[in-house]
Amino acid sequence: MGPAELVQAAAMARRFYLEGKSKIQIAEEFGVSRFKVARVLETALERDLVRIEIRVPSELDAERSDALRARYGLRHAVVVESPADATEDAADPENLGEVAADLLGELVTEGDVLGLAWGRSTIHMAAALHQLPPCTVVQLTGVYDAGTADRGSVEAVRRAADVSGGEAHPIYAPMLLPDSATAAALRGQTGIARAFDYFDKVTVACVSIGSWEPGVSTVYDMLSEDEREHYASLGAAAEMSAHLFDAEGRRIGRDLGERCITVEADRLRRIPEVVAIAGGRRKAAAIGAVLRSGLVTSLVTDTAAADHLLLETGPGPRPALDRADPDGR
Repeated sequence: MGPAELVQAAAMARRFYLEGKSKIQIAEEFGVSRFKVARVLETALERDLVRIEIRVPSELDAERSDALRARYGLRHAVVVESPADATEDAADPENLGEVAADLLGELVTEGDVLGLAWGRSTIHMAAALHQLPPCTVVQLTGVYDAGTADRGSVEAVRRAADVSGGEAHPIYAPMLLPDSATAAALRGQTGIARAFDYFDKVTVACVSIGSWEPGVSTVYDMLSEDEREHYASLGAAAEMSAHLFDAEGRRIGRDLGERCITVEADRLRRIPEVVAIAGGRRKAAAIGAVLRSGLVTSLVTDTAAADHLLLETGPGPRPALDRADPDGR
């Protein structure tokens, strides 16, 4: 390109990329056809006269996020850089909660009902919340230890409600009970029943995922050794809100749910937006199993888990996007 062509190409590129003018407007200004404008803009890119740079915050990995969304048919996938000092055994980096809090700020609209399930990552998310539209917040599961409710999921519900200015509906009960009769009796108590009444109204939910091993699943840690071995023999690979899944995403051990204070899987499936927060190489296979169940519509994870998930060659996920579009609910 000669000097005149370079100057003209630079001017057209400025009009198009910086000033937002259409190719027709540029063509009229320079007295050429819009086809020539298109060719000039294309040449400007080829000759490096124009450079297009897509920038996101350094902690977000846009390429992995988009690949993960497409691979698992998710509505949203946000992949965060794993901490440089993360070990192979690390799970759920705390920065996942911060990013999930920002995502909730995008997803929740005024009048929504936000459901929060037990999980360290959801507790970190609630602590990082700084802005939410007015909404009702309901607890979706009992607590890991009723004696620590003020530092766990009850406090997470309170925190989210305080930020939004909406009502809070916590559940003051353990997640796991000795038997189904005790769990049924607790579900009938006034405060717990009131929270359960909101489950069918939840429009956005946040859940955590655990792999079936000690220290990575609160349900696993609450069970006896015999019970752990029993569910392992059924193929337990992942746990979410006290629901167990095998490696292919099929629900197993449904009797466990009868002993738990938790939102039912069928109700979860009817929630328009279910955001899972889970990361770390140690949880990667469990995350994949839950994604294949079709119960989750969106995921916040890290690069360590994402790399494993993108290499998985198992069965594809069940469609999670048959739910109503959040904008149309």
